[in-house]
Amino acid sequence: MEKSRYIECGKIINTHGIRGGIKLESWCNTPADLAALKRIYIKKGGEYAEKKVTRASVFKQFVIAELEGVDDPDKAMALKGVVVYAAREDFKLSEGEYFISDLVGLEVIDADNGKVYGTLLEMINRGASDIYVVNTPSGERMIPVVDEFIDRVDLDEGIFVRPIPGMLED
Repeated sequence: MEKSRYIECGKIINTHGIRGGIKLESWCNTPADLAALKRIYIKKGGEYAEKKVTRASVFKQFVIAELEGVDDPDKAMALKGVVVYAAREDFKLSEGEYFISDLVGLEVIDADNGKVYGTLLEMINRGASDIYVVNTPSGERMIPVVDEFIDRVDLDEGIFVRPIPGMLED
């Protein structure tokens, strides 16, 4: 599967101030990762338009930013609800880090016997750890993303797991 050059990284949820600032909900590991970007992209009709970030900072769990060309509250309000993207190359992943979009659709496989349980539908976070939502023949199942259950991730082969009985099948 071909990887998209652009990664969803947040959503504009409101305006901020009188100079056209925006408030973003971060979908990155941390709001600081989103605030560190020097450019973001907005998708319009299948094309990605680059917007230079002229100022950004973290406020609580949100990012407050100013974009080149967005210099009044009306222009900022027009962007409310818009999903923002970043170029894949603008992030530096550490060993063992992956983009969620690269994991979705991978097979979830038993690390010991090779049994395929299903495919990864999404990853959610409920506080203590991330959770993989797996589409299995028995329906959607969840598995915590912790060393006890996740053996390894291979973007070419799949996600190898060691579930407890009943976790991924009846």
